[in-house]
Amino acid sequence: MDIRQLSAFVAVFEERNITSAAQRLFTSQPTLSVTIRQLEEALGTTLFQRLPRGVDVTDDARTLYPQARRLLAEAHALSNQFRQRNDRLALDIGVEGDIASSHLEAFLALAYQVIPNLLLTLQEGCSGDARLSVEEDCCEDELFLPLWEEPFVLAMPARHPLAEQATLDEADLANVQWITCPSHPSHQRLMELYNRSSASVAATAGTFTLALRLVAAGAGLAMLPESMARHHSGVMTRVAKAPNLTRRVGLCYAAQALDTPALRLLHGQLQGGTAL
Repeated sequence: MDIRQLSAFVAVFEERNITSAAQRLFTSQPTLSVTIRQLEEALGTTLFQRLPRGVDVTDDARTLYPQARRLLAEAHALSNQFRQRNDRLALDIGVEGDIASSHLEAFLALAYQVIPNLLLTLQEGCSGDARLSVEEDCCEDELFLPLWEEPFVLAMPARHPLAEQATLDEADLANVQWITCPSHPSHQRLMELYNRSSASVAATAGTFTLALRLVAAGAGLAMLPESMARHHSGVMTRVAKAPNLTRRVGLCYAAQALDTPALRLLHGQLQGGTAL
């Protein structure tokens, strides 16, 4: 039993006539009759009683009909699923660590706006046709398209005594407990701030994301990108007067990656100044 036989059965069941069913299926009457006979042999039953004009359906045919319709609908849906997938433009995007959810969501919203038939694969880390990353993490052979530039802010636990102050000066930070990210490129630029006070390091983290969780847990204060720290539950932010530290977030990609149609479309929109 196959899809072709089920299609023939449904047509004959609904038309109650071999000739009309053959016309509906764009086949010949003898071919359709053979197909029905093959189905009956496969099932071991008689589905139609041949009459001088048309056919009559048996009880077994009435039992088979709704099941055949369901199987044909499922086969049609499966075929459409793969056909639609083949009509989509594929794009693989890697997302490096320490990219704020707000940035990722804004990027994805624009991608689907620019490419409605986008078939997106999203993965963590260094992979894909392009990567949403910070400029410092671009490889030497990659190009960088900046999308955001943001300042670092002072992140502190919401219940920290300094959270009640609207502004902070150097004296306020003299004895705080710092959470640092020694392996991050920004660390060296922050050493001036750490060394200007008698404050101590309460914890170190391998990523800004982990540092932010330490802040929320009350372990200490940290200098973090504004997009990551602002609006995070349990964390307050304040503008840091010094050092004036910023970072740029955008797309890292190899020049040949623009041969990918979806990336070329998206890159054209972003390079043209489309706001995120």
